Amino acid sequence: MRRRRSRARSSRRLIIVGVTVALLLGIVQVGYSIADARKHNRPSSIESFLRRFEVQALDGTGNNKSHPEWGQVGRAYLRVAPTHYADGRSAQVAGPDARLVSNRIFNDVQQNVFSERRVSQWGFTWGQFLDHTFGLRADGTEKANLKFDPDDPLESFRDDLGVIPFTRSAATPGTGVSGPRQQTNTVSSYLDAWAVYGGSESRLEWLREGEVDGDLKNNGAKLLLPDGYLPRRDARGDSATAPPMNLDGRLLGQAAKAMVAGDVRANENIALTAIQTLFAREHNRIVDLLPETLSEEERFQIARRVVIAEQQWITYTQFLPDMGVRLPDYRGYDPRVNPTLSNEFATVGYRAHSQIHGEFEAEVPVDGFPAARVAALEAQGVEVTPSADGEDLELVIPLNVAFFNPDLVAMIGLGPLLAGIGSESEYRNDEMIDNQLRSVLFQIPDPGNPHCLDGVELPKCFQGVLDLGAIDVQRGRDHGMPTYNQLRKAYGLPERTMFRAITGERSQTFPADTLLTRGQEADDPQSLDFVRLFDIEGKPVEAGTDAAENTVTRGVRRTPLAARLRSVYGSVGRVDAFVGMVCEPHVRGSELGELQQAMWRKQFQALRDGDRFFYGNDPGLTLIRRQFGIDFRRTLGDLIADNAGIDRDDLADDVFFTPAETGVA
Repeated sequence: MRRRRSRARSSRRLIIVGVTVALLLGIVQVGYSIADARKHNRPSSIESFLRRFEVQALDGTGNNKSHPEWGQVGRAYLRVAPTHYADGRSAQVAGPDARLVSNRIFNDVQQNVFSERRVSQWGFTWGQFLDHTFGLRADGTEKANLKFDPDDPLESFRDDLGVIPFTRSAATPGTGVSGPRQQTNTVSSYLDAWAVYGGSESRLEWLREGEVDGDLKNNGAKLLLPDGYLPRRDARGDSATAPPMNLDGRLLGQAAKAMVAGDVRANENIALTAIQTLFAREHNRIVDLLPETLSEEERFQIARRVVIAEQQWITYTQFLPDMGVRLPDYRGYDPRVNPTLSNEFATVGYRAHSQIHGEFEAEVPVDGFPAARVAALEAQGVEVTPSADGEDLELVIPLNVAFFNPDLVAMIGLGPLLAGIGSESEYRNDEMIDNQLRSVLFQIPDPGNPHCLDGVELPKCFQGVLDLGAIDVQRGRDHGMPTYNQLRKAYGLPERTMFRAITGERSQTFPADTLLTRGQEADDPQSLDFVRLFDIEGKPVEAGTDAAENTVTRGVRRTPLAARLRSVYGSVGRVDAFVGMVCEPHVRGSELGELQQAMWRKQFQALRDGDRFFYGNDPGLTLIRRQFGIDFRRTLGDLIADNAGIDRDDLADDVFFTPAETGVA
């Protein structure tokens, strides 16, 4: 989408901990005795607390004592519905070409449409932070590239490769031959701050202060944070010995520059890198609050427990309610509930790529921001503009520049980045996906063209297409997802019999419009035109104005979405689950449609009720509060203020919503 203009806004696992900790399955009694407590000058109350403190496994093992494999790393995703493969076992079902679907359904034609409830960019940023905590499919090697048709009348991009690269997910061992193919989750299913600590002792040891010698007992309590930022892969010398991290875009060929965190995807974009940094700093802040009479391992594990609870607390008291997802009241841990992530949720329900904003904005003071840094930012494509009063610089970072570019986090500063995420609205959660995701994901544009980073000039700057929307469609077929109606039925919802019932529109036929080619409306680029735009108050917005770029929350197109769906699929029974889901109108008071909301409710309730270490089950958190005065019940804004140099009063009470007075949609 087009770049927005800057606006003025307000400044700113099971063990008992003891002298030694063995990360083994089962319960190991604490090594300290009361005599040890006197020896270390520690009150017996602390010893009593430590005897009852159980450490949560890094890989999810043993959370459920009767079913220790539930939620564990390396397990197949659960299934809510029967699989849907062409041969009943593994072959992908046929359907309309995924890029063709994308060009007619997901194409936003550079029109920004924002959250109608003022949900900030923290919506998708926190959502991605959670995604990188509980889900990552195992990659495969089977190529199944997607068709690219340069002659499609609705195609505006060039693809010299001739296809859109696509690789099928690996089949879970023992599946896809005599029975249906399944897929494997390579992270634990729990909300356990995986993205901060990782799921293996080797990764965690590298991330913690101290030597890397295979012995966690001699590691420090704090996470390694050189100059307050995540460590690079070369932070301990030889980058080849560092934990692996995903590399793409600007980091290709520069592996040593990648930042390291618990999850391999921490460098995907600067907002994600920033929140990973925030939570690492929060861990270290908590360590500093604990008495030094505790061992390094004890301080580490207590801080980790609090950080996990903070992630859960923010998710269930801010993120989900603010997204319009309400769960039944918590009635305590239920060992009968399997929290393992479902394939349907991971492959369909938790994909909300339309929310991702086409840019990030930040505001930094002129003082202390040297001209050389400004020049370096501008050289990368960051737009730098002085504020109206000349005291600040307003930075606009196109999404393409933000991909795999961790250098930007320190260059801009953690505080300004985190504050900026909360000051801008995310895009509306609907069927439209920004072209920086829908066509040129993670790609580096041609050099020398200052207009390459966004907007109508975007197609001129790339020679390949990588379409996240098309991949979302095909991933559903790869994983044997049921059709849209089959998935609705599996979640207890009535099937839809007409396309207009999917979208909530009055019509599913193309209008008689002299600007459209009769009988070929679905192939007419003008079918995607926006003919009316409205702001958050329902007032008309004139096309081509700044307001059209910055304030639109609803648009009417020349042709109904239902008509375009009908032209692509022909029958409602053939609609891909992902496509149908994102085309649904929102439930009142929610950012989600009916099917997506049902999927979120079921999965997040299972993640809560089936987790023995959920904060509501009080896994030592009350004792931590009483003994050390550390409370996990803190908002995301509180964490930002405590760790990023931003005054709490300069942040919204709830940073998941943008301030209404900014005029931002």
